[in-house]
Formats: sequence, C-alpha cells, structure tokens
Amino acid sequence: MKNFDELIQQYVGCLTSEELSVIQSYFKEEKLNKNKIFTNSGEMCDKLSVVKSGILRVFALTEDGKEITQWLSTKDFFITEVMGFFFNQPNRWTIQAFTEVELLSISKTDYLKLCQKFPKWIEIEKQFIIKCFAMMENRVFSHLSMTAEERYNQYFEQNRELFNQVPLQYIASVLGMTPETFSRIRKRQAENS
Repeated sequence: MKNFDELIQQYVGCLTSEELSVIQSYFKEEKLNKNKIFTNSGEMCDKLSVVKSGILRVFALTEDGKEITQWLSTKDFFITEVMGFFFNQPNRWTIQAFTEVELLSISKTDYLKLCQKFPKWIEIEKQFIIKCFAMMENRVFSHLSMTAEERYNQYFEQNRELFNQVPLQYIASVLGMTPETFSRIRKRQAENS
C-alpha cells in the first residue's frame, strides 16, 4: 500500500505533516476475514475506508436473484457505499471481503468530527466524490463507446492481477458482459497471443 499520507496528498495536495497526523488519527486499522460483510444492501454504511491489502467486491442482487458485480476494490482505493455514507440513504450495494482485507477506516461519527475540527477535510471529501464521479463517467463512456473486446483489453491492462484472483464472472459483470461473451473474448485473446 502507498503511504497513507501519499494517498491523502493525491486527493488534496499540500498538507503539512501536522495536518496529515490529525487526519490519520481518525482512521483505525481494521481487518475483515474472507466473505465478511463490510456493509449490506438496504442498510446504512457507517464507515469510509482505505484498502491496505486484499480485495472487496461491490455487488447487488436483481429482483430475479442475479448478482451484479459493480466494482472490485483493491489496495490504495477508498471504499464506502456512497448513498449510505454521504447521503444517509439505504445502501444500494453490498460490499463484501473477497479475500482477507486490511483497511484503514473512519466511522461516520468520527468523519463528522473530523469535518468540524479540520475544515480542509471538506476539500478532500469533495475531491473523493469528484474522483468517484469521474470513474463512473469513464465507465459509462467505455460502455457506450467501446466494444466488449476493447473494454476487456482496457480492464486487463489496468487490473491484470485480478484475472488470477477472482472468478471471471465477477470481472465480466464489472465490464457489463455475460460470462459467455467474456469467455469468447478471453479465448480469442489467448489464441492471438
């Protein structure tokens, strides 16, 4: 994992070591065992975390019981359920530890205290939300403008290690394709290598 200070600095820029110490003092080490739930759909997410190690899967069930994997979060990513944590609405997504996971977490209560004690934190929050929005916008753009094979290639280049760590149907779901389409593309890629 990147140094916690480096991660915060990438969102906000120039903070003093004292300011970084204040922020870090609110984040607590947390471990989740494999399959442990970080937060459930329908509940209210009460923490924001940085992934130090491991993989978390963000997913939902459709009305007909089909699982949709929205995201696979790995080290150096922030993780929370945005609707629950920031907007006090029931979670749309369940977030579950796919592997053993180490996190640095801040509770909603401490988050609100940090916002009051350290007003610059609002800028970090803003940058976090902007980054989330930009990532979602990029995903929508790729789904609308790229072929399934182009999406596969792009995701593979950016997340190569995940292809050996998680079931491929999760990656297929993240990419908005059926497992069958994903398998055909994967087979074609192997033949062309």
